[in-house]
Amino acid sequence: MQIIEIYRSIQGESSFAGIPCTFVRLAVCNLRCVWCDSEYTFTGGKKMTAEEVEQEVGRLSPAGLVEITGGEPMLQERELVPMLERLLARGYTLLLETSGERELARVPQAVHKIVDVKCPGSGEGGTFRTTNLDTLTSRDEVKFVLADRADYEFARDFMRQSQLEAKVNSVIFSPVFLKAPSAQRDTSNCQLDPRALAEWILADKLDVRLGLQIHKLIWDPAAKGV
Repeated sequence: MQIIEIYRSIQGESSFAGIPCTFVRLAVCNLRCVWCDSEYTFTGGKKMTAEEVEQEVGRLSPAGLVEITGGEPMLQERELVPMLERLLARGYTLLLETSGERELARVPQAVHKIVDVKCPGSGEGGTFRTTNLDTLTSRDEVKFVLADRADYEFARDFMRQSQLEAKVNSVIFSPVFLKAPSAQRDTSNCQLDPRALAEWILADKLDVRLGLQIHKLIWDPAAKGV
């Protein structure tokens, strides 16, 4: 497997936000979102066997929450899926962060999928594989990262047309975070004002979660490995 980093931190997003978590960040992504905050994953990293990855996860945390992220983890599906099965058998709670551009049918159902459907403002709108809607369960979450009102309306309409509220545990609307943030640990680094997003959600009576990347409010917003 091609691995960028494995580290222990606080989960900053999703309904698991605030919980200590071990992160396994895989290299390589086939999408190029204009606001991407992890372009350092596109190349590089180091080769590790799945067994070596599991050993490092166990060293950092013998139990608890583990997130597999990237890059796009499903580009390494052949090695990833058996590793997920082994980690589940060891009692870990697993999160898988993915764009949904790759087929998700082989992901074990016990894994909490966090599917980041790309909005038009990302430059990668339309890349979500709609057949993946059939793989979603009540433990999964669907996230939309929003740059502006047009992205919000896309996410709102996608959610309604796909009846996501009935399929998944949570639908998350998150404002885009600036690629070149200031050192200020506050929401001034959000491209879309969270207050405006909150007001749109309330006005449309949406049953969604407003998500903020709380790790960027705890540590330097540009820091890696946190």
